[in-house]
Amino acid sequence: MKVIKQIVLALMVALAMAAGPLTYGADDKETTERLAEATDVLNEIMGAPDKGIPQDLLDKSACAVIIPNVKKGAFIVGAKYGRGFIACRKAGGSGWSAPAGVKVEGGSVGLQIGGSETDVIMLLMNQKAINKLLSSKFTIGGDASAAAGPVGRTSSAETDAQLHAEILTYSRTRGLFAGVSLQGATLRPDDDANKDMYGKKMSNQAIVGSAKEPAAASGLIAALNKHSGKRAR
Repeated sequence: MKVIKQIVLALMVALAMAAGPLTYGADDKETTERLAEATDVLNEIMGAPDKGIPQDLLDKSACAVIIPNVKKGAFIVGAKYGRGFIACRKAGGSGWSAPAGVKVEGGSVGLQIGGSETDVIMLLMNQKAINKLLSSKFTIGGDASAAAGPVGRTSSAETDAQLHAEILTYSRTRGLFAGVSLQGATLRPDDDANKDMYGKKMSNQAIVGSAKEPAAASGLIAALNKHSGKRAR
């Protein structure tokens, strides 16, 4: 087991290096490009006929996490690493907050060989999940209930688990979009991206609570407002 943990750690480090520098004050050009990629992911998934996130579920969501190009490498032991953004509804439910940076990390053991890049979207459905995710390190399925989200224009295919889940999770790999289980993956604030966007160290809670949207994030916020400008109750 110790050897397996060492292999997972080595894979995580390698994938993190491939995804971008982890030193404080990462290249702001990289963060700007990642914001543009997150915007494209949202627009493409919501624009897919009959295969996107159900509109009624997006309208009910309190926050959205978009992580483009999650890197996955595996050879017997698998690991995942990605960097993206979270935005939440403004007070009153109209409009979206400025985005905050997040990292997703996870490891698994299994007979896996190969590698891929996957786009991930998570919908946070209630305040309990938001508070936990914005506070610090957060484990999907551990700190809040999670389920693979239904796909289509409506959520008529929801199961009881999906109806009561605090987080609905989706992924797109090689053009295939579907609900996916991300149980055990962890999310934490991306301090480097936050400093790039806001010029100083800020907590994710402070950003989504009151920060002014940076110019580089205008496209992402516009896309969120286009696809769901007001939260449904």
